[in-house]
Formats: sequence, structure tokens, C-alpha cells
Amino acid sequence: MKKLSTLVTVALLSGFMAFAGPAQAQRVEEKPSALAMVGDAVIARPLLLGATVVGSVVHTVTLPFSALGGNADEVGETLVVGPAKATFVRCLGCTQSGRNASEVVNEPND
Repeated sequence: MKKLSTLVTVALLSGFMAFAGPAQAQRVEEKPSALAMVGDAVIARPLLLGATVVGSVVHTVTLPFSALGGNADEVGETLVVGPAKATFVRCLGCTQSGRNASEVVNEPND
């Protein structure tokens, strides 16, 4: 059982690293209130983290069936990537995933 929990943890962390970079470049034009930030930090983020973990487990268990059905990418996006983006790639108190517009640095393309 300990090996399984370690494997799930490693898979989750690997998945988070894979999509975090491109999603952070999105601009968000929101100015959340202090109450929204506190509510997000205390209530929403822990719930979204739980949804990400549960979604990852469900995705892993149903992966053979969704692969046979041809919609494994869609299932992964809905159950894992969506909740993970809402948990980790969203400014505190914001309702959209992405970084605050003032924090995004535009670099010239080489």
C-alpha cells in the first residue's frame, strides 16, 4: 500500500510540473478583495487540491476504459488538469486560471 501511495504522489507531482509553465503565461485582469483571497486560501484551495487528488485516482483507475473509448486525453483534462490549474495556476482570490497581468513579463521572441 505504501508503494502505491508513493507512486500516486510521484505521478501527481510529475503531472503538475508538465503543465504549470504554459498555463502561467496567461494574463488575468482581476482585482480580488481581501475576503475573496481569504476564502480562496482557506476553503477553495484545499477543496480543489482534494478534487485534483481524487480526480487523479479516478483517472488512473479508469484509464484502460477511457483509452479503449478514445477519450483518455479529455478525461485527463477534465479530472486532473482542470482542478490542478484551478488549484496551482491562479492568483489568490481570482476566478480564472492564470497569472496577474502586472506579473507577466513579455520577452521578445528570438
